[in-house]
Amino acid sequence: MKTERRYDIDALRVFAFSLLILYHVAMFYVEDWGWHVKSSYEAGWLQFPMLLVNQWRMSLLFIISGLAVSFVWQRYTPGRFALRRLYRLLLPLLFGMAFIVSPQCYYEALGKGLIEPGYGRFMLQYLTFQDFPGDAWGGEEMIVWTWNHLWYLAYVLFYSLLLIPVAILLDGPLQRVRSGFLALRGIFIFAVPVAILMFYGAFIYPKFPGMTGAFVDDWYAHAMYGTFFLIGYLIGRDEGFWRELERMRWVTAICALVFFALFMTRDLLLPEDSFAFADRVRSLIIYSNRWLWIIAILGWGHRLLNRPRRWLSYATGAVYPWYILHQTVIIVIGVHLAGYSLGPVIEPALVLGGTIGTCYVLYEFAIRRSRILGPLVGVSVGR
Repeated sequence: MKTERRYDIDALRVFAFSLLILYHVAMFYVEDWGWHVKSSYEAGWLQFPMLLVNQWRMSLLFIISGLAVSFVWQRYTPGRFALRRLYRLLLPLLFGMAFIVSPQCYYEALGKGLIEPGYGRFMLQYLTFQDFPGDAWGGEEMIVWTWNHLWYLAYVLFYSLLLIPVAILLDGPLQRVRSGFLALRGIFIFAVPVAILMFYGAFIYPKFPGMTGAFVDDWYAHAMYGTFFLIGYLIGRDEGFWRELERMRWVTAICALVFFALFMTRDLLLPEDSFAFADRVRSLIIYSNRWLWIIAILGWGHRLLNRPRRWLSYATGAVYPWYILHQTVIIVIGVHLAGYSLGPVIEPALVLGGTIGTCYVLYEFAIRRSRILGPLVGVSVGR
C-alpha cells in the first residue's frame, strides 16, 4: 500500500467542492427548482447540466470524505480519532448554524414576507431560540435553528463515528470482507456497488423517499451516503483497486455518458406499467448512471491529477472554509444585486465573481490568520 500523499484525492476534493459552489450559484437561477431565494432571471437550460451532476455530486463528496479518513485512521487511537472528528466537524457546524447560516434564514423569511426587515432584531430572536413561522425556512410547524447546506457536516460526523467500530472489525474479524471488496475487478467493480444501491432503492426508498437533509428520518440518504463513505474508506490505501479504476477509465467514461442518456429518457423509454420489471430497469439506469460517473471521475483523476501542483496545497486548505461560507455569500450578494435589474448575464457573473472574491478575502485576510476564527470555520490546526 502506498503511504505518500495522494495528490489526486486532494485535487478531486477541490473539484467536488468547487462544483458544489457552482451548483448553488445555479440554484439561484435554475427555472422551476425551489431554493431559499430565487433570482427573477430564471433559466430553463440550466436544468440539463445540473441534472448531469446532481445524481453523483454529493455521493462523490462522501466517497472523498471516506478516502480522507482512510489516510488518517491509523495515526490515532479510536478515542482520539473521535475527538478530532468532533472538533473538526461539530465545532464548525454549530458556529455555522448560529452565525453563517442565519443570514440565509433571514433573507428567505424576509422574501416570504414572514418577518419584518431588521437583521439585528432577527438575530436576537434567532440566537435566543425563539420560534419562527414553520414555513419561514424549514417547512415544519415551528422552527428555530437550521443547518441548510451544512447538513453535510452533520452526516459526515455521524458516519465517522459509526466507522470507528466498523473499522476495528474490518482490521480484525471482518478483514476478509475488506479484502473481498478490494479484490473486485472489471465488471464486478461496477456490478457489486450497483446491486447494493438497487437494494436500497427497492427496500429503503419506498419507506423513506428522497434525501431530506433532516437527519432523523433520512434513512435512504444514510444508506446511500454512508455506503459511499465506507467505500471511500475501504479503497483509499489500496494501490491495486486504484490501478484498476485507472485501467477502466475509458470504458467507465463512455458508459457513464450512455447511461446518462438513458437516465434522461428513462420515462419515455420505460413508461409506467410498460412491463412487469420496468421499475427495476429504471432503478438500474439511475444507479448505474450514478456509480459510473463516480468511478470514471476517480479513474481519470488518478491518471491525470496524482502529482504535486503549486496551487493545490493552498486550495486544499481553503476548500473547507469556502464550503462553509459560500452559500450565505451567494444569497446575500444575489439578494442585494437583484434590486438593480442588471440582466441575465451581468447579474449571474457578478454573483459568481462576488462569491469567489468574498470567500477569498474572508479566508485569506480574516479566517486563515485568526487562531480563534480559523477553527470555527474549518481551518485545519495540524495533524
